[in-house]
Amino acid sequence: MNKHSAIDEKSAATTAAATGTVTAILLAISFSHMLNDTIQSLLPAIYPFLKDTFRLSYTQIGLITLTFQLTASLLQPVVGIVTDRRPKPYSLAVGMGFSLGGLVFLSVASTFAEILVAAAMIGLGSSIFHPESSRVARMASGGRYGLAQSTFQVGGNIGSALGPLAAAFIVIPGGQSSIAWFSLVALLAMVVLWNVGRWYATQIAGYLAAGKAKVASLHGLSSGRVKASIAVLVILTFSKFFYLSCLSSYYTFFLIHKFGVSMQASQLHLFVYLAAVAAGTFFGGPLGDRFGRKLVIWFSILGALPFALLLPYADLFWTAALSVAIGLIMATAFSTIVVFAQELVPGRVGMISGIFFGIAFGMGGIGAAVLGRLADATSIEFVFKFCSFIPAIGLLTVFLPDLRRPRPA
Repeated sequence: MNKHSAIDEKSAATTAAATGTVTAILLAISFSHMLNDTIQSLLPAIYPFLKDTFRLSYTQIGLITLTFQLTASLLQPVVGIVTDRRPKPYSLAVGMGFSLGGLVFLSVASTFAEILVAAAMIGLGSSIFHPESSRVARMASGGRYGLAQSTFQVGGNIGSALGPLAAAFIVIPGGQSSIAWFSLVALLAMVVLWNVGRWYATQIAGYLAAGKAKVASLHGLSSGRVKASIAVLVILTFSKFFYLSCLSSYYTFFLIHKFGVSMQASQLHLFVYLAAVAAGTFFGGPLGDRFGRKLVIWFSILGALPFALLLPYADLFWTAALSVAIGLIMATAFSTIVVFAQELVPGRVGMISGIFFGIAFGMGGIGAAVLGRLADATSIEFVFKFCSFIPAIGLLTVFLPDLRRPRPA
């Protein structure tokens, strides 16, 4: 570990706890995450609209998701490593500018290739936003890292839930050109993030000064055990987001094909599912702070398995109910996994956040592309039956160590 880039998080947590959580900053970064993910979720929410308008196949739908999420995922670890060494407070606003450009381009796209370019621009903005904003949330945590990460994440999940509503009531009635209105959302986020960046800039000196001392291990684990634990967390993240990409990308198609619901009704069902994801995210971090992160990971990933296995065989009412249960339970995992990994590798918040947010987007993109191809070759119902077994990968949680840390007062 580079001693000049390492952060004395124990000292920082003590200082932060003395001043308390910087609530305004934490809420601002969560609000910005909501706006960012509203933009992000708008893209998959309008897939049925794009499929009909441009006569796309399921494979092409999967390629749109792959382009967007690979752009977002590949750069995130790089951004995290660079900003661990030299934080970039105003990069948050700059990244949102790329998303703004992507929305404008999407609103006037006339070919499949242009849609891919717009998706890549939105993904690029996301890749810049997530690692640095996760660091800001941790800096404003007051030592309650799980609560801070959940607050940050729940903003994104609320935004993800708002995307289908925006698609149902704005894009579908208004047509492709109405997507341009969401550039105002990106502009608002840029203003908020510029002000967050100003606060962040005032904290850099103390933040880097604390990093001059090499971080001592807080968990006493060997380097090999830490690497093995990170590998398990990566696999668990893969299982979570591969399955969730099935629901978020193809849930509307599943409902339309199996139950014959309208396009707008399918968007409302998607909103209900994503709202459950937001609720689960909010509770995951605080529960991890209180009861231990490993226990929450056990519950969040493996606990969804029975409901996932039942979902492909349920009627419309129980499909909606089971999707809520799956979203609520499984969503408690991600903020807990991120904080768990940050505690395994203290002082590398940007790198860890970039890797795990990157894996989240990358696995979602790969999953969407693979599942789109599978849906074309078989059926959308078969895809949901196949994916129902993926949460069983959560059994690997048994190999994670128990990290016991005192709760802050």
